[in-house]
Amino acid sequence: MANRRFGSFRVWSATLRGVQAVPVQVEVVVSAGLPGFSIVGMPDASIHEARERIRAACRACGFVMPAEKVVVNLAPGSVRKTGSGFDLPIAVALLAATGQINPAHVEGRLLVGELSLSGQVRPVPGLLAYALCAQEQGLGFVCAPPPTEIPALSGLEQLRVRALSAFRQRELPLQSAVPSDWSAPMADFRDIAGHDAAKRALQIAAVGGHGVLMVGPPGSGKTMLAERIPSILPPLTEQEMIESAVIHSVAGEDIAPIMAGRRPFRQPHHSASAAGLTGGGHPLRPGEVTLAHNGVLFLDELPEFKPSVLQGIRQPLEAGTVSLTRADGKIAFPARFCLVAAANPCPCGYSGDPDRACRCSDKQVMTYQNRIGGPLLDRIDLRIDVRRIPTGQVLDAGGGIDSEQLRKGVQDAREFARRRRIAQEGDVLDGSSSAQKLISACRLSPPARGFMESVTKAYAMSGRGVVRTLSVARTIADLEGCERVDQGHIAEALSYRLQDVDGR
Repeated sequence: MANRRFGSFRVWSATLRGVQAVPVQVEVVVSAGLPGFSIVGMPDASIHEARERIRAACRACGFVMPAEKVVVNLAPGSVRKTGSGFDLPIAVALLAATGQINPAHVEGRLLVGELSLSGQVRPVPGLLAYALCAQEQGLGFVCAPPPTEIPALSGLEQLRVRALSAFRQRELPLQSAVPSDWSAPMADFRDIAGHDAAKRALQIAAVGGHGVLMVGPPGSGKTMLAERIPSILPPLTEQEMIESAVIHSVAGEDIAPIMAGRRPFRQPHHSASAAGLTGGGHPLRPGEVTLAHNGVLFLDELPEFKPSVLQGIRQPLEAGTVSLTRADGKIAFPARFCLVAAANPCPCGYSGDPDRACRCSDKQVMTYQNRIGGPLLDRIDLRIDVRRIPTGQVLDAGGGIDSEQLRKGVQDAREFARRRRIAQEGDVLDGSSSAQKLISACRLSPPARGFMESVTKAYAMSGRGVVRTLSVARTIADLEGCERVDQGHIAEALSYRLQDVDGR
């Protein structure tokens, strides 16, 4: 194809905003004037740096960089653009504008990719989000081969290019269907001897998505119990799989476990910042609560987290989303997760332990426990003591209740709850059901209602505490296959909420 000096061309690309990709039109004009290469349309620093990468890549692949004036516009100009994924669309639009490649390769397609100085195309974070954007816009999708193959999306043509020189070919290569073969064994509850009460509480949490706080001395098995919760959760549904995979793709995480149906399990260190836990940075990136969406967020050594950081997860626990407001607008990250936390009862860890004396004063214990904060504790439904088990039981590890038994109970309870909701409401209720619907779903008998009222008054429980207790009681009834919540279900739910977990 003969080269021409002047021309213009447009291609489609996208920029990430939260966990979604927003379509962007890349316009390139080559015209007479002083030689230059400018990019406009609110680009960030990495996009400005694309000029040097594009020059080197084009020359390395045998293309000619025009010596005339080059202007690149990223539209709409009111949206801030971020990321090195604009390298490929800008370079391709420039080559098409100067007649060096066939425009048919990119017409009706969305392009994303970073260029190396040798012209290789590199994948960028968020490829699944870009693919979904292309699908919504009715465009094909062109990118570098990703580390983990993007799943086939209905009606989306996916093409892969390894180098800029691929645009000289007659046709771009289509994505080859490669099924995910990721697999890894999950830790089993069978490995933990004893702790039947804790396993029961974690099964209840897995059915209803309730928050759990485990308190006990060091070495009592709190972390081992938490790490095995994913083994009793049902696999991700197709919709949940896409939701979670997009989040992990945007964060630059491996999506292979997600695409295999494994629910996320996130375990941030207690030194995590507020932005690391709830999201933030520039550009905005999802935090741990969002990466745990549809899965489990485990906060070990809960009192060691900064109190201000812990209070940041209160809103996600209630709303299922994280709302971040910045100068350029408001972004909501999904954050529906099961919170599992572990804590020592005191700074030394042995308050209430029958075998080892505690070295902490009452004031130290109180200060340590107050770091968690009452408002956050009020949002945690199950609080359990996890004590060290005798040596004989430790040596019998491998013979306890296994994950298969617990998982079957979780699946049966969820299916029972689904049928019950359909029968009671005519439709499946979501996790944000109102208090009135929850109370109606409990179908309390007069004795159960009277028992609940007496305990509420005796312990001065808040309205949130009452509703959350009934929610746990409803989950316990579902585990037992009961249509009505009776006094026994409420008593068990109250035992988790009102249990003295400070060990003193």
